Amino acid sequence: MSRREKLLRRFPAKPADFRFDEMQTLLEGFGYEEIRTGKASGSRVAFVHRPDGHIIRLHRPHPGNIVKRYQMELVEEALRGKGVIE
Repeated sequence: MSRREKLLRRFPAKPADFRFDEMQTLLEGFGYEEIRTGKASGSRVAFVHRPDGHIIRLHRPHPGNIVKRYQMELVEEALRGKGVIE
């Protein structure tokens, strides 16, 4: 089983230890690309799906690396809305 498949199985449970790099890997597996706007974008990150222009915006967690539950719910809702996940 690939890392992406493991993350896809793990993601719906919204584990309390889901890291930003795991979220990045998951989104990249669906064809999203991380973009940063401007020189001083700080923790603001956008993931864009180039073929259709769909954007998912997140804040990079700091000082830790754990994604907040509400962000996981937003990403799940966006992916379900696109029909990418069930």
